[in-house]
Amino acid sequence: MKSFDQLAVIGLREWINLPQLGVIGLRAKIDTGASTSSLHASDIQPFERDGQPWVRFTAHIGTLVQRRHRCEAPLLSVKKIKSSNGQAQSRYVIRTLLTLGAREWPVDFTLTCRKTMRYRLLLGAKALVDGQLLVNPALTYVQDKPTLADPGAQ
Repeated sequence: MKSFDQLAVIGLREWINLPQLGVIGLRAKIDTGASTSSLHASDIQPFERDGQPWVRFTAHIGTLVQRRHRCEAPLLSVKKIKSSNGQAQSRYVIRTLLTLGAREWPVDFTLTCRKTMRYRLLLGAKALVDGQLLVNPALTYVQDKPTLADPGAQ
C-alpha cells in the first residue's frame, strides 16, 4: 500500500475560512466530481476599480442561522459552467485565499445561487489538487476549525 506523506487528509465536509473576503467559519462540502469550486452568492454586481474588473456580492454564511456578508473581489473571468442537473449558466469567477486546517492557498470560485443546497460552499477537484489534499469519504471535519489569522503575524 502506498502512502503520500505530503498530502493532508480531509473528510467529505470541512470548516474553511475565506480571509480576504472576511468570511470565517464556513462549512464546505468536498466534491471530487466537480472541477470548479463554488460559493453561494446573491446580489452579484460587476464594476470597475482603477480600470480593472471587480465584482461585488453578498456571501451567505450558515445554514440554520443565515448571515449575510457583503464582499468585493477582483473578477478573474466569466465562465460557462454545466451544473449537476445538466443546465449551463455563465458565472463570475473570483480567486481568493482559502484556509483549511493549517493550509492556506488561492482558490478559484464561481459565484452562484446555492440557496437550495445544504452547503454554501462546494470545494472542487482543482482546489483539492492545488491544496495537496487527500479525501477520505468516511470522515467529516478532520481538520481543526480555522480561526481568524493574527493580522500581525503576516
